[in-house]
Amino acid sequence: MNYTFYELAMLFFAYSFLAWLAETVVVTIKVRNFRNRGFLSGPFCFLYGITGVLLAVFLQDLRKDAFFLFTGSMAVATAVQWFGGKTLERIRQKKWWDYAGKRWNLDGYVCLQYSLLWGLLGFVAVRYGNAIVLGIYDFLPDMVGKAVVWCLLAIAFLDLAGTLLAVYHVEEKLPGLLGWNHRLQRYTYRLTAKVAGYVEKRIGRSYPCVLQDKAEDKDADQFSFVQVFWLFVIGALAGDLVETVFCRITAGVWMSRSSLVWGPFSVVWGLAIALVTVLLHQDKNKQDRHIFFVGVFLGGAYEYICSVFTELVFGKVFWDYSAMPFNLGGRINLLYCFFWGLAAVIWIKGLYPKIARLIAVILKKNGQILTGIVMVFMALDILVSVMALVRYDTRAAGKEPVHRWEQSMDEYFEDQRMERIYPNGKPKGTERQDS
Repeated sequence: MNYTFYELAMLFFAYSFLAWLAETVVVTIKVRNFRNRGFLSGPFCFLYGITGVLLAVFLQDLRKDAFFLFTGSMAVATAVQWFGGKTLERIRQKKWWDYAGKRWNLDGYVCLQYSLLWGLLGFVAVRYGNAIVLGIYDFLPDMVGKAVVWCLLAIAFLDLAGTLLAVYHVEEKLPGLLGWNHRLQRYTYRLTAKVAGYVEKRIGRSYPCVLQDKAEDKDADQFSFVQVFWLFVIGALAGDLVETVFCRITAGVWMSRSSLVWGPFSVVWGLAIALVTVLLHQDKNKQDRHIFFVGVFLGGAYEYICSVFTELVFGKVFWDYSAMPFNLGGRINLLYCFFWGLAAVIWIKGLYPKIARLIAVILKKNGQILTGIVMVFMALDILVSVMALVRYDTRAAGKEPVHRWEQSMDEYFEDQRMERIYPNGKPKGTERQDS
């Protein structure tokens, strides 16, 4: 099923509200005092809304398989929760929730009992909940439904902006605002201070660990956008080379593994390297098995989402593990998940310190000029690759070129060339090759 923007928005807000309601009621009953459990001031828990949308989009093909739908929901929801918690910690050096006291937890952000609960809730949502929510939405007149969506989006934006201000106020006490002399700025500060004060108190009551004294040993290694960009480029290049050699050893052939039309770059590997470095770098001193199992779990969830995303956007299947044991929908398998875990350990413990020094050298010697050139090239490469893949799919469907860019893609990226670049890129629904 292909969802429209408005349908996804309704799913997002419905699950955000239902999650907020459930958490608030449970905690209020538990402590016998009202607690607003949302991160925002309004009645929404957006992390649940994001999870609901991801499950609706990426697990739709598992809807009729109860076991795999449950395990897939558990994996995706747990990954989102861990990623969300880790991201908040990296931004403000604080934990917004902590399951460290529960057994079988990971970094205090996820634990087995809640992962099982997420699997059950995800199963119910995909199998039954989506149809109910969208059925209610369909009862509304078209213009009314769209108006409701845009109103909710406006409220969410304002609420998020106010909450982010409150979070900043909690951490830094907004020292810069105290020096403003302009009259309008003073009025603005007074207004925002009142709003932020309310949100701050509510956040402090719901998540007391946020207001605990700050740790003095903050991670000194903060990643700038330029550093993350170079991690992406180096990871994309290294991942493509590793996969090419792996295919040569296992399949006996040299095969293009690039995601882009120009150069040996694997976008999947580049994004994975950048994400794992930012999220796991502060865990570099933890035991190898910790990083390994995090890599296994997150790598599997990441590869599954990438597989569904490429099918939905480009109409192509770039890898299939259906013939391998312990696979999930042909998109991931246990063996390659172990490879993700091993790669995480090797990267964090061994390779990253050397790559970090390399990036420092690059940035020191004409870094701004070189970075700008590479950024422009990568942006153009990604844009042209997306256009070529979209046209490759529409051309396979028998659609004639209408726009000038489609004619250019037919001229410069004909089927023969695209098949050389993407030898495993088969139309959705056809038999796929193992990668």
